[in-house]
Amino acid sequence: MLTPPPLSLYVHIPWCVRKCPYCDFNSHENKTGGALPFQAYVDALLADLDFDLPLVWGRTVHSVFFGGGTPSLMPPEFIERFLQGASARLRFAPGCEITLETNPGTAEHGRFELYRAAGVNRLSFGIQSFDDGCLQRLGRIHDSAEAEAAVKLAQDAGLDNLNLDLMYALPQQSLAMAERDLERAFALQPAHVSHYQLTLEPNTLFAARPPSGIPDEDNSWDMQEHCQALLSAAGYGQYEVSAYARPGRQCTHNLNYWRYGDYLGIGAGAHGKLTLGAEQAVLRRWKHKHPATFLAHAGSDAALGGDERIPSERRPFEFMLNALRLVEGFSVAEFEARTGLALAAIEAPLQAAYTAGWLDRTGERIRPTELGRRFTNDVVALFLDD
Repeated sequence: MLTPPPLSLYVHIPWCVRKCPYCDFNSHENKTGGALPFQAYVDALLADLDFDLPLVWGRTVHSVFFGGGTPSLMPPEFIERFLQGASARLRFAPGCEITLETNPGTAEHGRFELYRAAGVNRLSFGIQSFDDGCLQRLGRIHDSAEAEAAVKLAQDAGLDNLNLDLMYALPQQSLAMAERDLERAFALQPAHVSHYQLTLEPNTLFAARPPSGIPDEDNSWDMQEHCQALLSAAGYGQYEVSAYARPGRQCTHNLNYWRYGDYLGIGAGAHGKLTLGAEQAVLRRWKHKHPATFLAHAGSDAALGGDERIPSERRPFEFMLNALRLVEGFSVAEFEARTGLALAAIEAPLQAAYTAGWLDRTGERIRPTELGRRFTNDVVALFLDD
């Protein structure tokens, strides 16, 4: 039987200063450099939330995540207005984690105090690298000095729950350069580090025109293993494929995704996933991607990009696609509650994974092995419904 899991709220801010050549997210350059319609966009976000509210009556929100785009382009007063409106419509859990993705190139002195006053209690900085050459090749709008200054400004403002995003296997990056990136990150003492490999996603500039000097598979794997050891030695425990945290500082919002939890997706191009207990159904819903279309139709059916009820035979794949990214894996009870299926429904692929040495079961908990974490895509593919 499907049991509604914890609920999160994802809020998409679609604008950025400049589209990065590796980015495949729904982000739109502010090409004119003029004022963005934040007042109207907050109105649209609240209308969008009102439209989705009947799907989550009575449920508590455990985390809020402002993603993008570049959410830190939105001034604090608009973040505050949205949060006030959202908390008037939904019950926020005590100590609700509220994250704002932040581009160091948009940080301004004094603004972090205002974001904190607005209710933001966690920042995720898109650093990517502390090497100025790498940053230029990635098309970032900040340099390493601006990155360090932005993090210190946030800390001075009393925000200590900080994530730093770093990438490795960058164009013309060596193992020593990847190590120096982590050393500079450690010096800033963040609570959390996201460390992930550059990938050439379809429909990006890098996919159409790959940059030179990208490390090959063997060198990329060497970087990953070496950096994992450095992160562990510095006190950052790996709890997901690319996520490392100090004790007690794992990201509540992302953990909910990976545990196949529920989330409302609000804003242009936002995706949501909801468990409908009365219908015993899992619903995926997404909104129109273009900001102008979303602004024109928010709060109505016309703002929907689509709705889909996930058939029961596809739920094991969706569940594993998330849960097998976690070092902790999942419990039998979690699988059955989140998918509405008995574990027996996936006995054959589970046995294949045990035999290959990709998964291990201890009591009621099933975890990916070290080998399984290296071949996550292969493990997950076992659970595809043919």
